[in-house]
Amino acid sequence: MVDDETRAKVRIERISLVRVPLDIVAPEQLEDAVYELLKARRGQNIVLLSLWDLLRARNNYEYRPFVQRATMVIPISKSLVGGVRFLTKKKVYRYMPFDFVINLLAILEKREFSVYLLGGKIRSLKRAEKNIRQTFPRLRIVGRYAGNFKHQEEATILEAIRKAAPALLLIGKGVKGGERWLARNDGLLNSGFRLWCSDLFDVFAERKRRPSRKVFERGFEWIGFCFQKPWKILRIFPYFYYKLLLCLYKVFKLM
Repeated sequence: MVDDETRAKVRIERISLVRVPLDIVAPEQLEDAVYELLKARRGQNIVLLSLWDLLRARNNYEYRPFVQRATMVIPISKSLVGGVRFLTKKKVYRYMPFDFVINLLAILEKREFSVYLLGGKIRSLKRAEKNIRQTFPRLRIVGRYAGNFKHQEEATILEAIRKAAPALLLIGKGVKGGERWLARNDGLLNSGFRLWCSDLFDVFAERKRRPSRKVFERGFEWIGFCFQKPWKILRIFPYFYYKLLLCLYKVFKLM
């Protein structure tokens, strides 16, 4: 977590949406912010926050403090942007998750920083590593480990990450607990950025397609997820709950 003075220095404004933090990070700010924050030489988590993550952060005792302590909380759902505009009239910048990661890797490559890859299946991870090396030749990949590792392997993995000391620890699905794994092991990891993105390595490995930019900009990316996992249509009820929350916060002027 960065203090208010550092946050002001890198021009990141933190706001609250239904008592969950969100950061206003314009695309042109991102590069300077990344370099400045890395000077702090401390562990810094980046959260790519969806609507469902926001609702989870309101109630989950483990996830809530993880989000509150994060260095950057980046909105990825159109509903969050609309919610901020409804309550505060402020402009929040929404990022497509894969694009945000690509931008981050490109920024780190400029100064030949390093990255450690954790998660995914071994075949996808190897292919993702190869594609990342080809796309970002000056980015140093200082280690990788597939997900679904056994509990007794965890200490060895944590030690390997500490010794490698990457500027970015990139985590994908397969790591049990996802972002909660980061929360539980926060004090055992090295300094630098940590970021979890579920399908990241499958996309890098070209085994899974990301939503088109047009679909994402319209906020319809969830429709594709419903075709893959029909039970996710039930998320329409939390969505209505979120809309009700916004109305209550607006009427009663809550923060």
